[in-house]
Amino acid sequence: MGRAALERVAAYYESLPTRPVLIPTTSAAIRELIDEPLPQAGVDFDTLLDTVDDVIARFTRHSAHPRFFGYISSPGTPVTSLGSMLAAALNVNVTCWRSAPAGTEIERLTINWLKEMLGYPAEAAGLFTSGGSMANFAGLAAARSAKAPANVVREGVAAAGKRMCVYVSDEGHFSIGKAAGMLGIGEANVRYVKTNGRQQIDLADLERMVERDLADGHLPFCVVANAGTTGTGAFDPIGEVADLARRYSLWLHVDASYGGFAALARSVRHLFERIAEADSVALDPHKWLYLPVGSGCVLYRDPAAARAAFSHDAEYTRMIGLEHDEAFAFWDYGPELSRPFRAFDLWLLIKWAGAARLGEAIERNIACARHLERLVQASEDFEMLAPVELSIFCFRYAPRNFAGDLNALNERVLVELQHGGSSYLSNARVGGQFALRGCVLNYRTTERDMEILLEDVRRAAGTCGAR
Repeated sequence: MGRAALERVAAYYESLPTRPVLIPTTSAAIRELIDEPLPQAGVDFDTLLDTVDDVIARFTRHSAHPRFFGYISSPGTPVTSLGSMLAAALNVNVTCWRSAPAGTEIERLTINWLKEMLGYPAEAAGLFTSGGSMANFAGLAAARSAKAPANVVREGVAAAGKRMCVYVSDEGHFSIGKAAGMLGIGEANVRYVKTNGRQQIDLADLERMVERDLADGHLPFCVVANAGTTGTGAFDPIGEVADLARRYSLWLHVDASYGGFAALARSVRHLFERIAEADSVALDPHKWLYLPVGSGCVLYRDPAAARAAFSHDAEYTRMIGLEHDEAFAFWDYGPELSRPFRAFDLWLLIKWAGAARLGEAIERNIACARHLERLVQASEDFEMLAPVELSIFCFRYAPRNFAGDLNALNERVLVELQHGGSSYLSNARVGGQFALRGCVLNYRTTERDMEILLEDVRRAAGTCGAR
């Protein structure tokens, strides 16, 4: 079975450049191919692999395709495909050292490597999560416990006696508001700060909001800085946000889910100069470290703050006869008890490829996005809507003599492009304008792919009757 599966995996990777990114279909069409009553008897493995090829792979949106630019999705790697198989075979439950001695040490080691990549303090704590949304949740949970004037873990947020307010730019990820709701802070107490012309948080507006909440008797407790927004890739000035956070005694959480590993690229390393001052950082190795989906990470500058938010005891978890290091438990640092061996893929990839090689791949992704920006700026029928900060680009088709609604035109162009299958973009709003949005997050992508993308957009526009 293993050899047959590996042969299919190898064939899939080889087919990527010639596959459509996505084959248009419907929910009903896929259900018709797979729907059946509960099987009472099994089928042979080759038949299952045929279904994978003919249905599941066929009707998948291929994030590993070199011209899939739609979202911040990793392509995965052949080595981590094997790693996921090995991790599933080991079936390690990384709850604590007692449960997973080697797994715990591998996770601690890889967390140390991530801290080194960022320049984060060596004494900081961290753990792997299911993704950036859960990492943001964990960071805000630690912030809530650290800054509330009462034990809100035990008594609830009402014990704080005031509205607890968190601040993030209007370009911030929606998981911040979602986490605030889940933590009892309330989505209504998330303050969305205006952004400047580069889509960075407006520091003057941030300070005005904090002062207003203080005057109203509320409790400002946390500010979130974005290290690469989802919409445009904007990078907030972390050092200046840190200065304001210190002035008002706010917890500084950095959402680096997308952009964090750009710290490995020399061309943008300067953006991370003061990230060590963040109280917590959210990262997503399953974005710009090319891992399969399911690998996020949160770092805490003060391990005690994380333990105050998450540590719990029960008789069935009591450590008996273990020394301090062996009594370590990840459940003291995050919301999960049962946890898969998420660190294994990352350990395998870094050991196999090396950090320098990963940094070179990230640098090439940034170069591809900047190449597209130059092509757009030199063209007569495209327009950039936001500057390229990392590897996200936002532009639109804007032929000189077109007198109609450019937003409506670009919506039609996007749908036509996605149905075409050669390239795939998503959409964003930048200053009220509909943007064709893409993100280069694939080590297979070349500058030639960026040129093909623009050719595909022009072709889609022609089909829409816009040329």
